[in-house]
This record gives sequence, structure tokens and C-alpha cells, in this order.
Amino acid sequence: MKTFDEIELLECPICQGTGLIQEENGWCVDVECLCCGSHTVSMPFENEQEREKAAQAVADLWNMGKVISAGVGE
Repeated sequence: MKTFDEIELLECPICQGTGLIQEENGWCVDVECLCCGSHTVSMPFENEQEREKAAQAVADLWNMGKVISAGVGE
């Protein structure tokens, strides 16, 4: 099993802060910036193999800069 710590995350594409892969209640993962709160979409999974693939998928989205950011007034 690949742990989330083994997946490389680049700096936040919005603020250059630190990103963190998060798992929510054992059914989905996403990446969120610890500084500005920007995040990827949540990727659902049903088993351990899908969990690893979902974590890598959200990391890939993060590393490409595909994030959701609450801007001014949002």
C-alpha cells in the first residue's frame, strides 16, 4: 500500500503553500492547501486499490494546477 506521504505534491498553484492529501470518512480523497484553502475535487473510492488510484489522481490534478479557490467575494 502506498501511503499518502509517498505521493509527491508540488507547491500550491495559488499561493505556493503546502498541499495535503486528505481522506474524508473512508470514502473520498482530495488535496487541500494548508495556507489558502484551495483544493482539488474529491475523488471517491470503494476499496484499497481504488483509494490508492484516487489519491494519485487528486495529486496529479493538484500538480497540474487544477484547483478550486475561493476568491474575493466567494
